[in-house]
Amino acid sequence: MSGYNKTIYKLGNESIDFSIYEEAKKYAIDYVKNIDSRNVYPTDKAIDNLTIFFEDMPESGAETFEILRMLNDYGSPATVAQTGGRYFGLVNGGAIPAALAAKWIADVWDQNAVLNVTSPIASALEDVCEKWIVNLLKLPQGTAVGFVGGSSAATLCGITAARNYLLKKKGYDVAKKGIFNAPPIRVVLSEEAHSTVFKALSILGLGSERVEMVKSDSQGRIDHSQIPALDDNTLLILQAGNVNTGAFDNFDLLCKEANAKGAWVHVDGAFGLWARVSDEFGHLTKSLSLADSWSVDAHKTLNVPYDCGIILCRNRTALTDALHMEGSYIIYSEKRDGMLYTMEMSRRARSVELWATLKSLGKNGVKALVENLCEKARYFADRLKDNGFEVLNDVCFNQVNVYVGDDTATQNILSAIQHSGVCWCGGASRFGKPFIRISVCSYKTTYEDIDMSVKAFVNAKNIICRIIV
Repeated sequence: MSGYNKTIYKLGNESIDFSIYEEAKKYAIDYVKNIDSRNVYPTDKAIDNLTIFFEDMPESGAETFEILRMLNDYGSPATVAQTGGRYFGLVNGGAIPAALAAKWIADVWDQNAVLNVTSPIASALEDVCEKWIVNLLKLPQGTAVGFVGGSSAATLCGITAARNYLLKKKGYDVAKKGIFNAPPIRVVLSEEAHSTVFKALSILGLGSERVEMVKSDSQGRIDHSQIPALDDNTLLILQAGNVNTGAFDNFDLLCKEANAKGAWVHVDGAFGLWARVSDEFGHLTKSLSLADSWSVDAHKTLNVPYDCGIILCRNRTALTDALHMEGSYIIYSEKRDGMLYTMEMSRRARSVELWATLKSLGKNGVKALVENLCEKARYFADRLKDNGFEVLNDVCFNQVNVYVGDDTATQNILSAIQHSGVCWCGGASRFGKPFIRISVCSYKTTYEDIDMSVKAFVNAKNIICRIIV
């Protein structure tokens, strides 16, 4: 024992000054209270001030109060106010109060949701959330659910299960033999599939040049008349909500055809899968339950805090066979062990804030949330059209695509809107034509927020048009 150096820094033996948590709480509550009065996008000064963080790592540790002060004084002003009511970029949802508060508690718990033995509470809430979500989305009973960081990870999990299952049907165990000599499988998808789908295909060795790309129609739906004949060696990837237009593929036609031929269907439903909860939008997802796997984000339409993605798979064994791992130290139980349904082992307890959101809203609340967002998207589109803007898409869900006269004017007006501080929208393009992309995704968005944002659009257009003239 005499060989140990007992003079090292003893953080673990120091008493905790609980006032640091009170200080953090004060800063956090101030941020939440004043979110709507902040610039939606940080000012140039706030961004320039971030240089204070770029320093050599100190030899001695700083005081906690100083660390919190820096985060509040320099970090908070440089945040994007995406949890407010006038952020319309990247389909980012807000944060339901019950969920945000539950996340604070879960952060203090700091649970590892890998196994039931590492966190019985995380395991139990994952079990509850699985049952609730499968029921809420009207999916087949017994559907397996995994909780991941986002729909990109969920898509990767779903396509992994599909690849392994299709190859197993051909007598090939890709988990043991690898992809080098694997028999080919077919992948059929829209030319407008989300980029995360192509990323997943690349990671899994399915490539981008070997896929069978299908044209999309004017609204971004896969053109079912152009889909090649399906067979039991095919992975068909469909969309519940085109990332730009919000359009939904024809699941009633395509899922039935795929089922008849024995193909695997994966549905990328990052924000649109929640349409399943609504009678008003149910027609968009008719027969979607006939698919084999689905990926969706809770931190988008459902307004769960970041990060909370979900993979759902009809064939529980296919998912767990694709993602499970072994080790003498891994202690599986008879209860839910979350690592069986995800790529990750160590991960935070996402189920806590997801459960809090579902418990807080209830079925009727989730339905009202989805329908309210879509109603406000239509209102936003109508108000813009009233003010001379062109809306390029049929606003079937929560996405609005806006065009202003010509390509250059549209891009310049978007830049002016983004710098206004009033609201923030993203830009995108389809078929070489740029447009302003509005995603109405936060429960905090009010009609007054939309009216303020429309004024920002009008002001930006007036400024740009005067410059052009």
